[in-house]
Amino acid sequence: MSPAETVTAFITAIERADLDAAIGLLADDVEYDNVPMGKVHGPQAVRDLLGPMLGACSSIEWIVHRQAAEGNLVFNERLDRFEMPFGWLEVPVTGIWEVDDDGRITLWRDYFDEATYRRQLPG
Repeated sequence: MSPAETVTAFITAIERADLDAAIGLLADDVEYDNVPMGKVHGPQAVRDLLGPMLGACSSIEWIVHRQAAEGNLVFNERLDRFEMPFGWLEVPVTGIWEVDDDGRITLWRDYFDEATYRRQLPG
């Protein structure tokens, strides 16, 4: 797969809530930087972070509005939507991805406005 296809496969796995498939696309030394909330390293740390969030969702949509790739870098602009027990939570996101020559994601960095996210949480 090309780097863009790898990122698309990752997003598709997330939308299916198939965490095993998504984690399988990550390199052993992956860095997930969830700006502004912080970063984690390694597939297990990504699993530990995403698992509870995805588990709380009845539906997930990551709508990619634009995506561009240059070499091993992929950039996308998307709307991440999570259907939670209290309703839909929607966050505009800009993602930066690096994919190694083996087709595994080594960097996943998402930028979003934390206040937009937090305003949608109940109480």
